[in-house]
Amino acid sequence: MVCTSQSSRQTEAILDSVSMELKQQAGLLPLHSPEGSGDSGWALIDYSDVVVHVFDAPTRSFYNIEELWKDAPVVLKIQ
Repeated sequence: MVCTSQSSRQTEAILDSVSMELKQQAGLLPLHSPEGSGDSGWALIDYSDVVVHVFDAPTRSFYNIEELWKDAPVVLKIQ
């Protein structure tokens, strides 16, 4: 999952919400502590089969992670 946040506070809120929902709804725990932070412009949580990436807009544009996955099928796209 790749998404863009509008602020460091929103990045942290997205990470917290995803973690809480996956734990409550599916009993899933990440493989390790989240990496990165809202202040760094990028953060991720690794759930093995799914990796949640949260970027601020400039960092997402710089890394262009979608290019790495361009041949993979899109499961869900929300705008």
